[in-house]
Amino acid sequence: MPQLKIRGVEVEKVCSFSKNLIDELEEIINCPRSYFTIEHMPSIFIADGNITEGYPFVEVLWFDRGQEVQDRTAVAITKAVHGAGYENVDVIFTALKENEYYENGSHF
Repeated sequence: MPQLKIRGVEVEKVCSFSKNLIDELEEIINCPRSYFTIEHMPSIFIADGNITEGYPFVEVLWFDRGQEVQDRTAVAITKAVHGAGYENVDVIFTALKENEYYENGSHF
């Protein structure tokens, strides 16, 4: 169920690295690829009253898997975004509680 929400990266570039990224994350996180979702979130960035170029930002929503797995996941995401031509990227993790996550009316 890891959900990756990506902002500030062109959709074509997200598509270009998505397969290889999920291949790597399958191994790191140890869950089937069908559990992953990647969402491209179009954003408009504004600074001082002007539209500016976006800054890559990836939010990962998941059930906590410990610091080592989180660190390895962040490195894999960073490598993918860097490989798409972006110099910087921020990755933030939001740990969901299983009893607060519902699928079709039932929690995990």
